[in-house]
Amino acid sequence: MTISEAVSYINEHTWSQWKLGLSRTRELLERLGDPQKKLRFVHVAGSNGKGSTCAMLERILREAGYVTGLYPSPYIEDFRERIQVCGDYITEEALCRITDRVRQIADAMEDHPTQFELITAIGMLYFLEKKCDIVLLEVGLGGTYDSTNIIDPPEVAVITNIGLEHTEYLGNTLAEIAGNKCGIIKTGADVVCYENVPEVLEVVRRTCAEKGCSFRTARFDRLVPMENSLEGQTFLWRTQAEEAGLPAEKTEKGSGEGRERGAGETFRLALLGEYQLHNAAVALTVIETLRARGYGIPAEAVRAGLAKVRWPARFEVLSRRPVFILDGGHNPQCAQALALSLRAYFPGGKMIFLMGMLADKDYRAVIETVTPFAASFVCLTPDSPRALPAQELAQELREWGFAAQACPSPEQGILEALRAADLPVIAFGSLYMAGSVRRAFPAALAAFQKEQAQACRARKKEQREKALRNRRMLTEKERMEKSTVIYRALKTLPALQRAHTVFSYSSVRDEVDTGEINRWMVSCGKKVCYPVIMDKEHMTAFLPDPADPGAWKTGAFGIREPLAKRSAPVPPEEVDAVLVPCAAFDRQGGRCGHGAGYYDRWLASLPAGTPKILLAFDAQETEKVALEETDIGMDIVVTESGVLVIHG
Repeated sequence: MTISEAVSYINEHTWSQWKLGLSRTRELLERLGDPQKKLRFVHVAGSNGKGSTCAMLERILREAGYVTGLYPSPYIEDFRERIQVCGDYITEEALCRITDRVRQIADAMEDHPTQFELITAIGMLYFLEKKCDIVLLEVGLGGTYDSTNIIDPPEVAVITNIGLEHTEYLGNTLAEIAGNKCGIIKTGADVVCYENVPEVLEVVRRTCAEKGCSFRTARFDRLVPMENSLEGQTFLWRTQAEEAGLPAEKTEKGSGEGRERGAGETFRLALLGEYQLHNAAVALTVIETLRARGYGIPAEAVRAGLAKVRWPARFEVLSRRPVFILDGGHNPQCAQALALSLRAYFPGGKMIFLMGMLADKDYRAVIETVTPFAASFVCLTPDSPRALPAQELAQELREWGFAAQACPSPEQGILEALRAADLPVIAFGSLYMAGSVRRAFPAALAAFQKEQAQACRARKKEQREKALRNRRMLTEKERMEKSTVIYRALKTLPALQRAHTVFSYSSVRDEVDTGEINRWMVSCGKKVCYPVIMDKEHMTAFLPDPADPGAWKTGAFGIREPLAKRSAPVPPEEVDAVLVPCAAFDRQGGRCGHGAGYYDRWLASLPAGTPKILLAFDAQETEKVALEETDIGMDIVVTESGVLVIHG
């Protein structure tokens, strides 16, 4: 059996063809030797946050030294994501081998198992084969009749955020849906619940009382947000002592900062979004519960696990320049969580939405939630028979008064969204779309960056030609008068006065004349070094002997430069300040050179904080230089009008 044959076999038995129930899973696993009975689990049900909670728990437990199994649903890019051990997907060999074994039994059953039931059986066999210490088991649909509910009482049964979903199967009210989710609660398990609305919490409490299970709510008031950025977020987790209102107990200082036990522990979470803090509260409460059951989970494992956890398509930053965020949010609840994150990370900003949804979702409620943030929309059709066609979604958005276009492929959609404006792009609406967007993103981003680079070079060429033309229009007398004014300003510049070694240049043609300033610096006892072009890619700094007139030559582009064999090389770390010529500049420190890139490559080698001082005439100013990734910004700009300090 090949990998494609294995996946095709599993996928041909869609769950919608069969009635809900555990009889098929029970029979299948019994015939396979009941592997699930030899494993331990944290069983997680809910409407939203199941996958993120499982991912945090898995990473923490792995950092604590446990062999972990992870059973998430659905997958984003690779089918093998659905069965993981210690962060690694099930191997193709194992998936083919175990699927073939399961097929022989499943095909002999009168009531054939469904797709999800087959995957569950394959996962149980693999987790046992890999000797997993504990499995983070995510429910597929509901709880009571989900095939994962074939397990014996788990270590902890977890109920995450609950909303209205799959009402045709789970119930028409939050209480009814909660009752179905609570089907995973079994006598002998501890129970942790997301701080849901009262009617949901009441159902969970009642179920726990009936089953004789301990019950803990993951209280959000124990978690205090501290800071967040697109790099991650930091929060304080209050200890149980403080939660109970007990006095804070002093502890020793650690990790470079003093803290009190009552003040809790500070953690950094790699996942973004306010809702992920709520999921982290659930995960941390589960960790406390596991510790009470005898699991050894040190604080450093918790710290490392939260800092390292990754969970694709959950407010995932695929790119920061340009900003592109992928979110698998697919219902009104998810849209509300997304809106909270957008307010936090882009306050008051507008963005481009790359959107695709399933027709059976309440897409109008989702649209209503995100429109306050929208500049425009690009629409895709998710890879699902239940998909809402992109053209229909685009037409719906136009009726809301927004510009919207439909695209035939994820790559084209990503390109159009990135082209739309210099704004963040948020791709969301369906996990079925998330995988295709994630796969297509690298190629689409490369194509966009190539377009941008070409356009940037074209704009820069125009700016360079215009600025040089303006400079050439100055008379020789005007250039010398303006150069003298610039020289006088440089003499009073603190960054230059403090410098012992200065990288300067010999001016040519109609540039700012540097003769006077170079002679003044030498007379002050400063070492003045100059650029020497070494090859087609590199230049370096050489210090000529001021008393040796033969230490000079005419180098590349007709520029006077030191003779390398009669001068001393100067490494970048010894340079205290740099004088930089240009073709064009702007007031934000943007610089446009002559196009060869020698200066930018050399400036990139300087230690951080070395002042870069640009010399130019006002005539060379442009509104905003077209900058490329490799362009180095200036700290100070000096023209005949004065000194502009940008940094430092």
